[in-house]
Amino acid sequence: MNQAETAFLVRNAAGFDLRWFTPAVEVDLCGHATLASAHVLWTEGLAAGDTIAFSTRSGILTARRAGDEIELDFPITRAEPADPPEGLLEGLGVSRDEARFIGRNKFDYLIELSDEAAVRALAPDFRRLKTVAARGVIATSRAATRPYDIVSRFFAPASGIDEDPVTGSAHCCLIDFWRPRLGKDEILAYQASSRGGTVRVKAAGERALLVGKAVMVMKGEMVAGEG
Repeated sequence: MNQAETAFLVRNAAGFDLRWFTPAVEVDLCGHATLASAHVLWTEGLAAGDTIAFSTRSGILTARRAGDEIELDFPITRAEPADPPEGLLEGLGVSRDEARFIGRNKFDYLIELSDEAAVRALAPDFRRLKTVAARGVIATSRAATRPYDIVSRFFAPASGIDEDPVTGSAHCCLIDFWRPRLGKDEILAYQASSRGGTVRVKAAGERALLVGKAVMVMKGEMVAGEG
């Protein structure tokens, strides 16, 4: 479908099996395609009630209707301090001194920079960044633009996405990283891609609750070709 992620659903006894694919690889966790899946299922009358359970490679995930918003219940993906592998800082165009924190979770590397301007100014060498053995790289800082608490960007050339417009799953790491630093369990985040997007996320123990809205922009049918 040539989108950053595409979701595929199959009904099961408890809800739906859900898998996500970039144009290049299958991924283990994806926020926006899950949000879209829940919206479509409710809009098309394919799911009843206010909660949908999805069976995924990251366990059972749920989507809950809350007025005109949807709340996703995802696992927190904690980043532990890590040495930068070859190509990471060079690919980002960042020196070791400019990186306030370098960490790694089960999916991605996390880099904290000094301020929002530094995050927005990043111009990665995607060919070099593609050599880093990870799903992607999260760059983040405190926000200078109100009402946001933090800003971030997400680069994943090794997964077929040079820069993701908005990455829900990255905020499962960001909420855990920032909550002790900001002293709050709920944050409003802005992902500063060229398109940009807002994510509201709350920590609830070892879970991240991501809240957002979805709209239907296109509908069609896929049919098997001949030959």
